[in-house]
Amino acid sequence: MEISQIINELGEERENYFNAVAPPIIQTSNFAFKKVADLHKAFEDESDCYRTGGYLYSRGLNPTVDILRKKLAALDGAEDCLVFNNGAAAIFAGIFANIKTGDHIVSVKAPYTWVQRMFDVILPRFGVTVTYIDGTKIENWEKATQPNTTFYYLESPNSWDFALQPIREVAALARSKGVTTLIDNSYCTPLYQKPIDMGIDLAMQTATKYIGGHSDTLGGVLSGSHAMIKKIFDSEYLNIGSGIQPFNAWLLIRGLRTLPARLERIVKTTREVVAWMKRHQKVESVIFPFDESFPQYQLAREQMKEAGGLFTFSLRTNKMGSIVKFCESLQHIMMAVSWGGHESLVIPKCAGINPNNFDPANHEHRYIRMYVGLEDASYLIADLEQALAGVD
Repeated sequence: MEISQIINELGEERENYFNAVAPPIIQTSNFAFKKVADLHKAFEDESDCYRTGGYLYSRGLNPTVDILRKKLAALDGAEDCLVFNNGAAAIFAGIFANIKTGDHIVSVKAPYTWVQRMFDVILPRFGVTVTYIDGTKIENWEKATQPNTTFYYLESPNSWDFALQPIREVAALARSKGVTTLIDNSYCTPLYQKPIDMGIDLAMQTATKYIGGHSDTLGGVLSGSHAMIKKIFDSEYLNIGSGIQPFNAWLLIRGLRTLPARLERIVKTTREVVAWMKRHQKVESVIFPFDESFPQYQLAREQMKEAGGLFTFSLRTNKMGSIVKFCESLQHIMMAVSWGGHESLVIPKCAGINPNNFDPANHEHRYIRMYVGLEDASYLIADLEQALAGVD
């Protein structure tokens, strides 16, 4: 199915809501039934109730949310998907639904903060162990896999040094051993990378970022087979109550309308900013997956259609104070977490480090991550240039 059809038409049965071009926000907690038989069908299988007897309760399914689900599943090339209040909730449900006491997980090293919290703090309470690896080499996945390994967690690329995993190889290894796989695909979105097509079981993305696109709502997406999504829906999704609300789903539908156009502009502007940064005498290094200096450049070109607006750079300084001064001198580029909105952002790695522990010899301590939004390249470059002028 064409992307344009998915974004503009799929799931939108306009004749059911007065032929309105934009779908309505069905802001209701509850749905009424006229027949006991229909209510019985809804109780029997809530995951399919809207096809059999009508919607039951918005904690599970909701008409506005279902329009979004259909679009996001189609973009991922998946049979079905669930939409959560945020990305952390989507990852939690996807993992928790597929493990049991005594299981072992293999994960990329230094995963997303709340994933690591789950692995280090929550899962040990249930006798689940985790091994962190350099996921860039397939042999590391093979060596780390134990007889009780049931789950692989991937982030490709991750959001700081953009390390990639060989997705097809990891997926094939997992299938051969009966291991379930989940990947965080937030960096690329389904427009620029298709993990499901490469054999991954569950593709996750934070809709907060590129899908929403305006930094005004949160969301998390989990896509996979009908069987896998029903398994998660019937347990973690309904029990935790972390499904997205109708208004937030409506905002994400609105964001989807312009996703290809926004990404196209972001990609173009990012290339210009990265090229300028690489030439600047006060910039020591730039890390960007589609730059030829990137260590996994060839793999990036094989797995990804494009890179987005996120890259990391280091300044030619060993002083934390200079990094702080640079970030605080920016006049138009804001300092904040996340990415994917209309606004350009920076975040220095040292913001999460005790100043007494700052080690200039550790190159990661000097990282500054930048997200390029929808501003003109010349506007961003001018702001970067004036801030770099104060670096010593």
